[in-house]
Amino acid sequence: MKSLYSDHFQLHGKTALVTGALGILGKRFCAGLAEFGANVVVVDIDEQLCQQFAKELTSDYQTDCLGIGCDVSSPKQVEAMVEEAMKKYSKIEILHNNAATKTADLNRYFTKFEDYDLDQWREVMAVNIDGMFLVAQKVGKEMVKQKYGTIIQTSSIYGIIAPDQRIYKGSDYLGTSINTPAVYSTSKAAVWGLTKYLAAYWADKGIRVNMLTPGGIESGQNDAFKQNYSSRTPLGRMGQPDELIGALIYLASDASSYVTGQNMIVDGGLSTW
Repeated sequence: MKSLYSDHFQLHGKTALVTGALGILGKRFCAGLAEFGANVVVVDIDEQLCQQFAKELTSDYQTDCLGIGCDVSSPKQVEAMVEEAMKKYSKIEILHNNAATKTADLNRYFTKFEDYDLDQWREVMAVNIDGMFLVAQKVGKEMVKQKYGTIIQTSSIYGIIAPDQRIYKGSDYLGTSINTPAVYSTSKAAVWGLTKYLAAYWADKGIRVNMLTPGGIESGQNDAFKQNYSSRTPLGRMGQPDELIGALIYLASDASSYVTGQNMIVDGGLSTW
């Protein structure tokens, strides 16, 4: 029988571990992976909610999903999380290293650079880059034994270009005046460095490592921000969460079998000018 190109996108029988799985994007990422056949390990801070969402995925997509609570900034919790996933599935073929934080105090998080608190900086970095390192390290170690795996790490458009400060005039997020803090841009830029390093480091182990870079996604911003952002974008609008799924499935599947060390930018063209 002739091989179908669509078969290359299928993930049946594979296990995909997703961190930051309960976020606005994380839930879509998990659903997309499950729809294409993967057994999804749902990883986020709240274990009860992870387990509940994993049950929903199992029911909706007829896959075998698992929810695990984990603070990715904790080496011990990351080690225990990976051990639990391996105990159930014996292999992890796909890692979506997606966890990031704005921290609990949005006013502190959005403080201007001149007054930014070092403890706040370190709290964000502990999740956005330390957590990515810890999860990639532990899952990657298992992938080395398997001699196969694909890792996708979520960055941001503001990890590769600077924010246009003019778009924040009159803008807020869930009622809080917003900007893009330097800690966010810096942490997301570091993701690109880690991605390229690991792509070269593990290439001979059969492990591919790529980065997924979303542009601005509608997620609770006010109309002023949406208008300001959209006017800076060639496609003239912000993105929707579901518009990232095609890129994720491509990078997670054998459809991208000759792709590693690359940055898949989904930004409506913002980075072209």
